[in-house]
Amino acid sequence: MNKEIKNIWQAQKTFFQNDKTKDYHFRINMLKKLKSLLAEYEEDIFKALKKDLGRTDYETFIAENVVIYDELKSAIKNLKKWMKPQKVSTPIQLQFAKSKIHSEPLGQILIIAPWNYPFHLSLAPLVGAICAGNCVIIKPSEIAKNASKVLAKLINDNFQKEYIHVIEGDKETVNDLLELKHNLVFFTGGATVGKIIYQKAAKFLTPVILELGGKCPCIVHKDAQIDVAVKRIIWGKFLNSGQTCLAPDYLLIHNDIKEEFTEKLKKTLISFYGKKPLKSKFLSKIVNKKHFNRLSALMKEGNVVFGGEHNEELLKISPTILDRINVDSKIMQDEIFGPILPIIYYSDINETIDIINNIPKALSLYLFTKDKNIKEFIINNTSSGSIGINDCLMQAANGNMPFGGVGESGIGSYHHKYSFNTFSHQKSIMDKKTWFDPSIRYLPYKKENLKILKKFTT
Repeated sequence: MNKEIKNIWQAQKTFFQNDKTKDYHFRINMLKKLKSLLAEYEEDIFKALKKDLGRTDYETFIAENVVIYDELKSAIKNLKKWMKPQKVSTPIQLQFAKSKIHSEPLGQILIIAPWNYPFHLSLAPLVGAICAGNCVIIKPSEIAKNASKVLAKLINDNFQKEYIHVIEGDKETVNDLLELKHNLVFFTGGATVGKIIYQKAAKFLTPVILELGGKCPCIVHKDAQIDVAVKRIIWGKFLNSGQTCLAPDYLLIHNDIKEEFTEKLKKTLISFYGKKPLKSKFLSKIVNKKHFNRLSALMKEGNVVFGGEHNEELLKISPTILDRINVDSKIMQDEIFGPILPIIYYSDINETIDIINNIPKALSLYLFTKDKNIKEFIINNTSSGSIGINDCLMQAANGNMPFGGVGESGIGSYHHKYSFNTFSHQKSIMDKKTWFDPSIRYLPYKKENLKILKKFTT
């Protein structure tokens, strides 16, 4: 066990017990401070993600900063309302009493963040943890090393370590952190690591939030508005070079539109990335050689409809479309998490259900159609964390809805009020009057009282 890690954990435990984090003014000031720091460190964030992922400043801002700002604005505006105890009704058989739900902080939170959106996926949950009045340790991914350093500087130079602190390191650091009892572990990443974290947290009966991913299907039905569908699918898939847990993982295209759709796909990809996409400043790079080699191997399957170029030195893979793929293909076994998009064609909408429901549940499902009956059919016959109809990724940008997975794609949810709830314990409180105390409740039980009881409860 790393002694420094244990000391920080102990300091946070002591700090939380002094109740300072429970104060509304303390919480709101910390949120405002974080918002100010996000603006102050903006250039450092841009530079770090340019180095780690080859991203443009624009892509970084819309994929990282915008989401964090949205969480902060909502939290600052609504915190007082969220903290207020919620009155609830009391059933007649429990009268005379007043009932309410009081939200209290869980305590010490561990956030384990991934490399693909290192600021968004550490600071967005942090906003919820601050709102709810917790102390937080953040462990960023060592894979995005420049982002990790900037995040550590942003937090550790500006907050007390006994309140919020970033601990950098590799998987051994994660192991050390998980040897300590936290009140909640929030993890974003792959299912394999998620299972390990779940098992380690179980030792302390620590609740976990797992934001994972999976193979997100994207159905394009024959009545889809193809021009719009193509642009939105390309943007959603190839943002951050496909290294997005919500990205469409494979396409299910109706046979009636496959030629038209494929031609529009090619033309739009050229209009977005040019005829030499590896030279495009808008194409992010693959995070490291390990992932580059894994993705390069996947391109050997099927037929390359578009793309296929890759450069190991630049760690870049051009947006690649594959067809002649079936559900047994290797590329269909695990989440792709890169700029490769396989196509499977179908004739009947029921075929899509058979494919989707025989693959582990995904974080999202996408559907492009104008047909209300098709929409209802897909909604009612599939299971996923969320559904985006006639768009990609954007459902997750609506903080008024919970963001989270189901089944293999995750446990729990967050965003806006759902973040506050996730990082709080909803404590039920009933305050009962003493002047009314009917004998029917107490021993000895009488048969005639059972009749009276049934009238009130059945």
